[in-house]
Amino acid sequence: MTIRLATEADWPAIWPFWREIVEAGETYAYPLGATSDQARGWWFDGSRVVVLEDDGRILGSAKMGPNRPGRGAHVGTASFMVDAAARGRGVGRRLGEHVVQWHRDEGFAAIQFNAVVETNTAAVRLWEQLGFRVLATVPEAFDSTTHGRVGLHLMHLDLS
Repeated sequence: MTIRLATEADWPAIWPFWREIVEAGETYAYPLGATSDQARGWWFDGSRVVVLEDDGRILGSAKMGPNRPGRGAHVGTASFMVDAAARGRGVGRRLGEHVVQWHRDEGFAAIQFNAVVETNTAAVRLWEQLGFRVLATVPEAFDSTTHGRVGLHLMHLDLS
């Protein structure tokens, strides 16, 4: 498995799992029913985007960069998408480790995840294993298809 910078030419391989994840309504607050062009614009929004591929097949993608511009740019953030067919193979962990190292290498002071759905227990567990802490949970801030309104965790990793 290798991680490399994504290009717009990778979008046709990312789009199917991006759409499946968003349409499931369990982990991302992107609008349902987005077109491929809309979704590509949100994913390739100027952030650094990478893909993880194995034998030429893209299994996941992450985007990363400053959480806020200007005086908040010393704190990074990231988003992750992993193809359902590749779950359980360490794709999310590899992407997470890559993102943490990239932020360290770029001199960020911390990483902040603004909205980790509390019922996404696999992601919460992974981020905690990588050193993130839940700082707060906004109650009923996410409308899960399965669970109804659930909390969103604000998670933080100090890189100093």
